Amino acid sequence: MNNVIACIDGSQSATAVCDAALWASKRLDASLQLLHVLDRSEYPVKGDLTGSIGLGSREHLLDELVLLDEKRSRIALEQGMAMLEAARARVSNADIGEVQLLQRHGRLVESLLDLEESMRLLVIGRQGEAHEKSAHTIGSHLESVIRTVQRPILVALPGFSAPKRFMIAYDGSSTARKALDMVAGSPLLQGLECHVVNVAAQSRQSLSDAELEEACNALRSQGFMVKGKLLEGDIQSALQVYAREQALDLMVMGAYGHSRIRQFFVGSNTSRMLSMSDIALLLLR
Repeated sequence: MNNVIACIDGSQSATAVCDAALWASKRLDASLQLLHVLDRSEYPVKGDLTGSIGLGSREHLLDELVLLDEKRSRIALEQGMAMLEAARARVSNADIGEVQLLQRHGRLVESLLDLEESMRLLVIGRQGEAHEKSAHTIGSHLESVIRTVQRPILVALPGFSAPKRFMIAYDGSSTARKALDMVAGSPLLQGLECHVVNVAAQSRQSLSDAELEEACNALRSQGFMVKGKLLEGDIQSALQVYAREQALDLMVMGAYGHSRIRQFFVGSNTSRMLSMSDIALLLLR
């Protein structure tokens, strides 16, 4: 389990995904795999069309449609390989060893599940080709990937650059503590300035102060430069304002659960957090 897998498509996010995956691969000393998936629904292979077109005098139309589908599928495969080659060229100057190109025909989630056992980190863009004109729209596959893939996921935004300062959204829950332990035990974020941020109601501030200090000390013991901050108000707004004020480059969160922070990764809250963030997100389980 030592591969960084980057999902490549024809969107503007592809360069950010390449840059983020290259950064992560070097930090983790992991192999880099570039993946392009052709969705069956978008590029169908040869199928049975007789039910929709009929037989007899229309048989020549059936043959032409079959040939057209085969041609579209072949062109899509060639286009996908060209995207992968362009992605490899973008990362080829870095000293990370051989970059492997993977092309799959099927559903993205299914393809990622097939690769999950060897996956250390997945890097994916916020928008795919269909949504790249809308800056705060998330791709149609992203939520499904987040819900299904049980590996850390780095969601890259256009303009990604190597992070210098990151934030952990922390609420003291078991999921948040596990995410904290993962950060502490991984070389990915070592040496970067860390902000541990809790958003709590006024009635819980005394408890939250203790949770926050415990989390900060756990990271300090692993050599991190840590600043703790307790915020109030709407979780999403509070986190985003703080990230902008502190010029943070990356937000780290534990995905799923029932606490106030983790509810952002269930249902419509997932879309809201992912779509409105101004910085890359690292989702941990």
